[in-house]
Amino acid sequence: MIRSLLIANRGEIARRIIRTARKMGIRTVAVHSDVDAAMPFVREADAAVCIGPAPARESYLVQAKILEAAKATGAEAIHPGYGFLSENAEFAEAVEAAGLVWVGAPAHSIRAMGLKDAAKKLMVAAGVPVTPGYMGEDQDPAHLKAEADRIGYPVLIKAVAGGGGKGMRKVDASADFADALLSCQREAASSFGDDRVLIEKYILGPRHIEVQVFGDRHGHVVHLFERDCSLQRRHQKVIEEAPAPGMDAATRAAVCEAAVKAAKAVDYVGAGTIEFIADASEGLRADRIWFMEMNTRLQVEHPVTEAITGQDLVEWQLRIAAGEPLPRTQEQLSINGWAMEARLYAENPSNGFLPSTGPLTRLRLPRGIRVDSGVEEGGEVSPYYDPMIAKLIVAAPSRPAAAAKLAQAAARVEVWPVRTNAAFLARAAADPDFVAGHVDTGFIERHADRLVPPAEPSAAVQQAAARALLPTEATDAWTSLTGFRANAAPERRIEVEVAGHSHLVALDDGAAGGKLRAVGGETLLFLDGEAWPVEAPRADHAGGGGAVSDGALLAPMPGKVIAVEVAEGDRVTKGQKLLVLEAMKMEQAMLAPFDGIVAELKASVGGQVSEGAMLARVEKAED
Repeated sequence: MIRSLLIANRGEIARRIIRTARKMGIRTVAVHSDVDAAMPFVREADAAVCIGPAPARESYLVQAKILEAAKATGAEAIHPGYGFLSENAEFAEAVEAAGLVWVGAPAHSIRAMGLKDAAKKLMVAAGVPVTPGYMGEDQDPAHLKAEADRIGYPVLIKAVAGGGGKGMRKVDASADFADALLSCQREAASSFGDDRVLIEKYILGPRHIEVQVFGDRHGHVVHLFERDCSLQRRHQKVIEEAPAPGMDAATRAAVCEAAVKAAKAVDYVGAGTIEFIADASEGLRADRIWFMEMNTRLQVEHPVTEAITGQDLVEWQLRIAAGEPLPRTQEQLSINGWAMEARLYAENPSNGFLPSTGPLTRLRLPRGIRVDSGVEEGGEVSPYYDPMIAKLIVAAPSRPAAAAKLAQAAARVEVWPVRTNAAFLARAAADPDFVAGHVDTGFIERHADRLVPPAEPSAAVQQAAARALLPTEATDAWTSLTGFRANAAPERRIEVEVAGHSHLVALDDGAAGGKLRAVGGETLLFLDGEAWPVEAPRADHAGGGGAVSDGALLAPMPGKVIAVEVAEGDRVTKGQKLLVLEAMKMEQAMLAPFDGIVAELKASVGGQVSEGAMLARVEKAED
């Protein structure tokens, strides 16, 4: 068995690996960037080595520094986690060339599955069903268009070397193909250095089904059943579950058999996931489920498979890497109950899901469920890495029970001042269509109006704030009795301030909701996964507080000012770009809310701003 393990990753997955390694008596070594020095995973490891500054390309992606850290600390093996170097065949080879154990897929398997077109050709040869499409070498635009016309619209243009939702374009009509192809090729060349594409039939009502597979060095391969990852936003998974809703025994057997066949075709060793796309327009059927790609690593959503099988997949990885046979045979594996996982992100759904980085002054995650997190209260969400705060994992005897448990868990999240998607997750898990199992990859887009919480406090939030601040003294000046009539209860109103704006709320007879907390000098109402600053209105309160309607432009996210295109005193027109913010590789242009004059300009190029900071103020031009 491996005695010492270096983890070439960070955050949540590093802590997850440390947990299993400690259980197995394996010494762990963490590598970290300078900004991660105080992170929990660094403290929890038995040893730690700083490998460079914050940008991943100068630390977590520098192979030589990781290998040097392994040598310096006496590590025998390297576990890459997921992301970063986990699917880098050259790194896998370098690890083994250094005499270390690679806890991951063999380099030849990574390469075989690394390019989508080559992988599909390999699957066709192995007898695994693939999506109808074109995967040829001829990349002439006219030829590609002819192939798309042959396949029939809609089609999906995909970068051969793509991943993470990049390099993909849906085309609905032949006339749109040329422009979509150029756009896809530009993005593919920029993101992956390879502008080659393939074309697939676009599946209507698609479901994303994936099968967890494991292989050992003795030629054995098993599956640990399927997961459904159909709830996605911009091709990024949001909620995953196992097993897949609507999957009958015969279809499960066919899909899982195809996954095992795919793994065997590349002599697979370790943890891997075979991803399928399903045409679920008539329910899940074996003849309408096709191979899409393989992830040659452990997946973010592996906990739901652990929950329904009772297996520790990281322990499986470590034992297999040490040369042991698979811990279980196929006959010894079974499904027990239902599990769901939601990814809690530092982002603001009501503001286009823009990232929200900064300090975690309050971070309280739900108890009674499994929570895998890389951060803790008092820490921060860094702008340099993935903004995931935690994974909320629930298990229950049935799917409706699991969905209810997940919705309740998300609603209990308390985070401040960083914004999160907790309320969005709670709404999604409780949505009647989701609970009924009517899911596909377009679910979130179709139901965005009822899943994304409004930016302004709803009537329920105002009511909860009013009740939370309700004074005990009946004579308090906040309240007034109105509408008095004989034999009728008087109406009681209370004025409260929520998120800087005053509201006069008529109290109803409902029970009080939410929890009032004092955090960092503010009074906050936590309700259904959201956080709202609340207080009784001040005597000098004039309302407003920097809304766009007042001409004040507030930073929608913490970030860096990368462009300022106006100066104080400039005349501007409605919609004119005034400045640009950047955070986590995303750009946000700030536009003039109406015709007017730039009365104040608080931002300068290169400046760092916090969420809610005033950047500029526009005054309406005099007629």
